[in-house]
Amino acid sequence: MGHTMFCGRRHRHSHRVHSTRHDLGLLALRLGTGGVLFAHGTQKLFGWFGGYGLEGTGKAMEQLGFRPGTRVALASGLGEAGGGTLLAMGLATPGAGAAVAAAMAGAASVHVPAGFFNDKGGLEFPAFLGFAGAALALSGPGAWSLDHLLGHRTNRPWMLPVTFAGAAAAAAFVITRRLAVQREQQGEGSGAQ
Repeated sequence: MGHTMFCGRRHRHSHRVHSTRHDLGLLALRLGTGGVLFAHGTQKLFGWFGGYGLEGTGKAMEQLGFRPGTRVALASGLGEAGGGTLLAMGLATPGAGAAVAAAMAGAASVHVPAGFFNDKGGLEFPAFLGFAGAALALSGPGAWSLDHLLGHRTNRPWMLPVTFAGAAAAAAFVITRRLAVQREQQGEGSGAQ
């Protein structure tokens, strides 16, 4: 009997320690990923941290084939800064993770021609941020989050497939449209020669 009680207490203690470590790990991942995304998005939206702001980012987006550039820059900046902020707070985690994944899919599509690694301009960094956002949406925010505090009102199981379907459709539309603009520009360029 004494051995069974001891094992039960040890198991409960081990579960509490594991649960605490799990929640702490999710908090660290949320704060780190969300902070990076917030900074990156506010560069686009407001020109903070050495960014170009909405107008400058919009012009750059136009040159990359995203049309209309300012609207795409706004959507990208909101997906990054807004999604990152929500992830960091652990609020509306399925939607926040989906928004981040969609924004990073668009960014990764620009970097694909340069390969994988970041030092060559590849998709390593946006791919990592997109996967981190998606992973947080799938895992949930943990106990140290606003979602938990609010009884998971904005973190329901049905929200995950709905928000990811919407985000995937939006990302596919933007990327497909960009590729069409690039093909059109290449056709015009070869016709002018």
